[in-house]
Amino acid sequence: MKRMNFAFIIATLLAIGLPLLGVVVDGQSVRQYMEFPPLTVHVPHAGFSWLIFIGLAVFILLCVVTFLWRVVSFSLRISSSPIHLVPVSFFPWWGWLGLILGSVVWTLAWTRFEWFTSFQQFTFSPLWFSYILVVNALTFRRTGRCMLINRAGYFLRLFPLSAVFWWYFEYLNRFVQNWYYQGVEGLSPFHYFVFATLPFSTVLPAVLGTYDLLKSFQRSSCGLEDFFRLDVKSPKSVAVVALVLFGFGLAGIGVWPDYLFPLLWISPLTIITSIQTICGRETIFSPIRSGNWQKIFLLAISALVCGLFWEMWNYYSHAKWLYAVPFVGRFHIFEMPILGFAGYLPFGLECAVIATLASGSDETKIRI
Repeated sequence: MKRMNFAFIIATLLAIGLPLLGVVVDGQSVRQYMEFPPLTVHVPHAGFSWLIFIGLAVFILLCVVTFLWRVVSFSLRISSSPIHLVPVSFFPWWGWLGLILGSVVWTLAWTRFEWFTSFQQFTFSPLWFSYILVVNALTFRRTGRCMLINRAGYFLRLFPLSAVFWWYFEYLNRFVQNWYYQGVEGLSPFHYFVFATLPFSTVLPAVLGTYDLLKSFQRSSCGLEDFFRLDVKSPKSVAVVALVLFGFGLAGIGVWPDYLFPLLWISPLTIITSIQTICGRETIFSPIRSGNWQKIFLLAISALVCGLFWEMWNYYSHAKWLYAVPFVGRFHIFEMPILGFAGYLPFGLECAVIATLASGSDETKIRI
């Protein structure tokens, strides 16, 4: 446990310090990155590039289709007989509460009733609290277990941890400014912090709750328990190289934001798992040594599912975020450029890695 905590402490220091170090070495003022609330636009972005768009699209499709083809082809071979689950014959009352609350808040969020104007910008949090209730209720209905009931302490700890977790990505975004908020301009720093922290606290419970639900479906990751093996012969050497490369990349996101912005989603995960490997710990990637990709696939898809809800509910909200992404900023689904959804895939893995801090156990022992 101490070695694991040491790994996270070192990873945290690097993840926070490297972007600042990069802009200082580049001779930039740190002041613009410390503005709060972060309302000033100071990063100009490159225009759309068909070459980069097509290249990234092909790469992403190849990666995604490889796994989807495996899952679909194996799911067709599975007997249509139902899985024997714990016989829970009811949808819990708090699940119905989530459905009703979510329906009401969704209606209010997407309309513009004059009497509701003062509360319009605060609808995002109750939408996600409702979502979390519903996915836990569906999991309970299918399996007889869910985080909310059977791991209540872990479930509750995810909320404050989630708030800190997403505030970190808000910090990284200051160096690339790929998204920005509108409808929050009149808030004081204190009100902005409170207003943002509440919805930020729902990220981990939503993603991990979705993971639990997807995991309850036999076909959701069939065929990936014995897929291709990725067994690195010298994992610590590879981890050192990855740590150096992605560490430099994270340090450079404020210097070359147009070219390194994808590292915002990849570098933190790589830095944490590299340090865990160097310390001799198991990582979220350990199962792929034996060809088991189920956890990685389901976590990625869970974040993507949540991403679709995030972007959908954001679209007609009064207080919302918009995107400014270099080279690939076209063909939007809601406000998100279509290739931007690829960022949710590694994000799901990062959610699981960070969730280990709430479990009080290492990655090999927590039940995700």
